[in-house]
Amino acid sequence: MILIVDMNWKRDSLGFYEFVLPIVTIAETLDNCMVKHYLEVTNEDLSRCDRVILSGTALKDTATLSQPQKFPWLKETEKPVLGICAGMETIGMVFGMRLIKCLEIGMTQINTLKKNPLFSGEFKAYSLHSYCVESSADFEVWAKSAKCIQIIKHKIKPIYGMLFHPEVRNPELIKCFIQLNNKASP
Repeated sequence: MILIVDMNWKRDSLGFYEFVLPIVTIAETLDNCMVKHYLEVTNEDLSRCDRVILSGTALKDTATLSQPQKFPWLKETEKPVLGICAGMETIGMVFGMRLIKCLEIGMTQINTLKKNPLFSGEFKAYSLHSYCVESSADFEVWAKSAKCIQIIKHKIKPIYGMLFHPEVRNPELIKCFIQLNNKASP
């Protein structure tokens, strides 16, 4: 079961249809999905799932960035987690990373920096963000754009972040994340 966390500022917002449902459409081809708003995620939800995906949000929706204390489970989990856009930024905040201004809207060239099981080479992705994370000793940087860090992976835990929106243009990256075996993750 995949837990997809709606990171939008409120439950049933318009952002749900833009940022959460496309992830569900991709993920449900591979496994059962459960969707919960970030304020409603329980320990039972986390124990029932095999993987977690944190959705992105609208450009000016920064609600989760002011509430990293709502995500203590991120530091405790051993389950694979993928944070998309605001999800990646929230992961960064929970792990003590600093956010820096980095406005990117539209198609963005992504360049691979480190060999990994999700992607390789250069590719274009759809970006819609105002911030990015600063590098950290706890995370590897797997890819960058000309302006900022685009993909991170925790050095020990199976926690990943993608700043761009793979649900828009690169659905195969979400599928690759879902299919990764936890024990085989780098």
